[in-house]
Amino acid sequence: MRFIISAKVLRTNLQLVLGIMNSSNTMPILDDFLFELKDENLTIKGSDLETTMSVVIPVDKADGEGVVAVPARLLLETLKTFTDIPVTFDINEESYSIEIITQDGKYKFIGHNPLDFPKIPEREDLSTFHINSDHLRNGFIKTIFATSTDDMRPVMTGVLMELYQDNVNFVATDAHKLVRYTRNDVQAESEAAIVLPKKPISHLKNILPNDVDVKIEYNQQNVFFSYDNIFIAGRLISGKYPEYRAVIPTNNPNVLEVDRASFMLAIKRSSIFANQSTNQIRLEITSNEVIVSSEDLDFSNESKERLPCNYVGEDMVIGFNAKFFNEVLSYIDSDRIRLEMSTPNRAVLILPEEKDENEDILMMVMPIMTQ
Repeated sequence: MRFIISAKVLRTNLQLVLGIMNSSNTMPILDDFLFELKDENLTIKGSDLETTMSVVIPVDKADGEGVVAVPARLLLETLKTFTDIPVTFDINEESYSIEIITQDGKYKFIGHNPLDFPKIPEREDLSTFHINSDHLRNGFIKTIFATSTDDMRPVMTGVLMELYQDNVNFVATDAHKLVRYTRNDVQAESEAAIVLPKKPISHLKNILPNDVDVKIEYNQQNVFFSYDNIFIAGRLISGKYPEYRAVIPTNNPNVLEVDRASFMLAIKRSSIFANQSTNQIRLEITSNEVIVSSEDLDFSNESKERLPCNYVGEDMVIGFNAKFFNEVLSYIDSDRIRLEMSTPNRAVLILPEEKDENEDILMMVMPIMTQ
């Protein structure tokens, strides 16, 4: 088979697919792109066994059809040296010989048997729904950071997506923090709860274009995302997600309102003086101010800073891990935030004061015992 394509177009699409491939593999075929030429369209696939991505691009000219596995590093390193010029690929499907031809040169290397490349899972018994790419991206961005890294509890390393007829929830927790992001303008035909693996959705949030329709299909084992010329298949995480609603406190009479940016900076400064193993900061909250403080007795370090606030409730002293607390605050877009609390040993809800009318976001942080 033989085809001509722009070096820049090819390089750009290869780099998209490269995002789901591992840098080191035990199976050599996973170091390859799969090229399939058919009807003057080139389909490029990459895989890490758990996740497979493909992109379809038209070629400028084609002669014949076929499939071959192409060494990814060698191809990309070569294409990076070209400007936006047309390049010709001449591929022998029997010997897997690949020749790249430009106006000034020829470059020859050997590909591999395409039959060894992982197959995309069968798309059977699928349920389908559609969501705007902006909403999907926000759902992933607001939750992925809160997923667990503990492989002993694999279900918590992914993002729970709950589908309802009038909304969709994205949920993540690592037992220290919890996030639930809800879109009220997305509907699914049937209710479902699936746990999405982190790798494909992390890649998706980085490459999704603005304001396009994304089709999501799923069955008991796999999930499939498709839009424009992009297709991603991933294996769902099996297992029952924790009953996260049970840990969200519902009776929170103590409410603190404060400027988010000022609060974050105060916590960041305080964490510099905190014990580096616990990162503990302390909030002393009264009706018109919150005192953010920390100390490290081993090095005689301490800090104390006052911030104005609006507070309704009983005076309270509560401790947090500064890293977890500021991480949550950094994913809230509102200028002002609201903390809803019950007692110093129960989880604190962090909510934005301003938000899109079609979204709800709830973030929660577990406190730590103060000294």
